[in-house]
Amino acid sequence: MIRVAISVEGDTEAEFVKQVLAKHLRTRGVELYARLLHGNVTVERLASDLKVLIYSFDFVTSLVDLYGFQDKGSMNREDLEQHIYELVDKKINHSWDQTRVFPYVQQYEFEGLLFSDVDAFERANTTIEITQETIVELRSIRKQFPTPENINDNPETAPSKRIMQLIPRYIKRVHGPLIAEETGLETIRAECKRFDEWVTRLESLGNPPESG
Repeated sequence: MIRVAISVEGDTEAEFVKQVLAKHLRTRGVELYARLLHGNVTVERLASDLKVLIYSFDFVTSLVDLYGFQDKGSMNREDLEQHIYELVDKKINHSWDQTRVFPYVQQYEFEGLLFSDVDAFERANTTIEITQETIVELRSIRKQFPTPENINDNPETAPSKRIMQLIPRYIKRVHGPLIAEETGLETIRAECKRFDEWVTRLESLGNPPESG
C-alpha cells in the first residue's frame, strides 16, 4: 500500500479526505492520511509541513484553498504550487526524488466543489432544511460560471460565503463533506478539471482497479 500524506487547511478538508477521497484511493492501493495545517496558510508554513512529512510517507501533497493563502499577493494557483515546491526543495537541500512532493492548491475554495451538483444540498443527510428557493438560488450561482472552480474568491462572493448567505446554518466542517459525499467523486471530477487532474495523479501512484 502506497502511503500519501495530504497537508490540509482545516477540518473540512480533513473530513473530505477521510470520507470521500480515501475510500476511492484505497481501491487503487493508495492510503491517504490527512494532516491538519493549523493556523494561517502561508507558502512558508505549507512548505515546512511538506518537508517534514516526506520523511514519513511515500508521497506528499496538499489540499489548501487559494482563497485562504495569507501571502498569495498576485500569485495564481499554479504560481503558488511552484513556489511551494521550490521552497520544499530548498529546505531539503540535498539530492532527493522530486516526484514525491506535488503541492495542490484548490481553485478557489473547497466549497466551489459543492456546486458540482447543487441538488446534493437537499439530498445529503444533514440537519439543514433546504428549501426549493435555496436550490434555485444555488443553481443560479452555478450557471454564472463555466465550472464550479471558477466561482471567485472575492471576500463577499467566495463559494463558502455564498453558501452561508443562503444557508445560515451551514457548518463547513460538518456539512461540506456530507454534501461532497452525496454529490459523489465522479460528478465532482467531471465538473472540476483541476481537481480531477490532482485525483488522477493520486490514482497513478497506486494500481489500476481490479476488473470484475
